[in-house]
Order: sequence, then structure tokens, then C-alpha cells
Amino acid sequence: MTAPLLTEGRQALTAPGEDAVRTRGLTKRFRGGQVAVDDLELVVPRGSVTGFLGPNGSGKTTTIRMLLGLVTPTSGEVELLGRPVPRDSARVLPRVGALVEGPAFHPYLSGRQNLVRLDAADLTVDPRSSRHRIDGALDRVGLGAAAGKRFRTYSLGMKQRLGLAAALLRPRDLFVLDEPTNGLDPQGTREVRTLIRELAADGCTVLVSSHLLAEIEQVCDRVTVMRAGRVVAAGTLQELALLARPTVLVETPDPHDAVAVLRRLGATSVTADPDGRRVRAELPDVAVEDVTRALVNADVAVRGIGRSGRSLEELFVELTGEGFDVVG
Repeated sequence: MTAPLLTEGRQALTAPGEDAVRTRGLTKRFRGGQVAVDDLELVVPRGSVTGFLGPNGSGKTTTIRMLLGLVTPTSGEVELLGRPVPRDSARVLPRVGALVEGPAFHPYLSGRQNLVRLDAADLTVDPRSSRHRIDGALDRVGLGAAAGKRFRTYSLGMKQRLGLAAALLRPRDLFVLDEPTNGLDPQGTREVRTLIRELAADGCTVLVSSHLLAEIEQVCDRVTVMRAGRVVAAGTLQELALLARPTVLVETPDPHDAVAVLRRLGATSVTADPDGRRVRAELPDVAVEDVTRALVNADVAVRGIGRSGRSLEELFVELTGEGFDVVG
């Protein structure tokens, strides 16, 4: 993935500070009464790389399909790049690159031939630059050497790469990627990670749906977490980390006195270990050195002190009730 970014002629639709994605009351109810997405308020700020997390069945893919006009909402509103969808889809969607639920291509055509057909169907691009753009997209996703092979012989990872190449055929303002590393080996995963970072550096907004928490942590600056069709948490990684309720651990021969000092400092959930040598307390807003000073001033012997917090994985498990695959 070494080809230059395809940015020629790119003119953003969004104004500075405008959200690239915004939904209001977005709801999808299927026949039979199943509610896949329930009154969703989703915001993806312009220029951000936003991770879209949630266990299977949480409504992520249905949401993405509604954003792209592939599924009609039961109710609610969608705006992409500052324009309402589906009303302005013809103007907006050419500026959106997407990879959703595994790309579909003609199995009897080669990877290159599939891209040629896609490019020829786009009446907004210059056909004279078709070969240059196709070669650039294939090289960008590491498929240059396999471009002549038929799609039906591609592995799952190669199919994902071709789907990404299709999204890169023309300049975009927004990329919506549903499980972009699905089926990729570790090297391919690293390349996609690099690609996402480069897209962001070029000024693109990226929405990445994934169940791989480690990948989200490495490439995203914001996270939205879904459970049962609703957003249960959203914000920057730093903001979500604050929800992890940092814990202070004090090793002391004076646990009862230590508990009293920690409570005076405003600690909550103060507990002493059964062996009576360690005291734990949730104390998010007080520095460790201030805790140490308060303990010493109260004549509490301190053998050791430190701070720890739940990992983002533990926080997301608490928010969704289910775990995430954290293999990087």
C-alpha cells in the first residue's frame, strides 16, 4: 500500500466544523416488530476517525445501511456531509466511499476488470484517467500483483482489499467501513490501519465499524458504542477512559485508618482486602501524590501506593453486557 492518495479534484461538501454524519431519532423496525435500531442519535464530527463498536446484533450494520440509503428507516433523519439523505443522495453519495458486509463483485471477472466496470459506470469521473486511478487503487490495497486473477479465486482477505480499492477509485470526503479487516492476515490488518490513518491525515472522515477493540483503539480518536439498537456511550477515547473509574491501591499495616483518610478525600467504593494489607478505592479526581501526602499527614504507614483503572475492554463489556474480540 504505497500509492499516493487519490485527492485530485476533491472538494469537500462539509463546511469547517460541520458534522460529517448526524442522525436524529433514527429507527428501523422490521416486519414482526423487531426493532434493530431504536431512536438513534449518532454524530461523527468532520475530520474524525470514529469507531463504531457493539456486539453482533447491536444494530451497527443496519445503521450503516440506512446511512448509505440501502435500507429505508422506519422513522428519523439522516444527514451525510451536511445534506439530508435520501433527498440529496445523488449529490452526497458520490463523495462517500463504503465497504459494507463484504463486497459483491462479478466472480468470473478479474479484480481489475471488476474495477473497470465500476469506474465506467461512474459518469462523474474522467474516463481518460481510468487506468491511472484503477492502478493507484489496486496498489494502495496491495492487490497490484493479483489484479489479473478472477474474483472467484480470491481469498476473503483479498475480497476485502478489492472492496477497499473500489471505495478509493475517486476522491471522497467520508469513508464508511464495516469490518474492513475481516479476513485479513496480520500484515493486511496493519496495512488497512495505515490506510485509515492516511485517509484521516488527508482530511477525510472515517467511520469504522468493528468488533476488534484493539484495532479501534489504535486508529480511532472517537468511539460510539451500541447495544440493542441504542447508543450507550460516545466520545473521545480519553473521555471514555474517564468512565473507567480509576482505582487507588494502598498497601498499609493500618487499613482502618487508611479507609478513613480515603473517604475524607471523597473516595467511593472503599474496600480492604481480606488479608488486611491493601485498601482499594475509586478516586478519579485526586492525584496519587496527594493521596500519599494525606495518608502520611494522618500518620498512616504507607508501604506502597498506585493507581489502576479498568481497561476499555472491561468498560465496554459493562456497557454492552457482552465481550469483544481483542485480538489485534
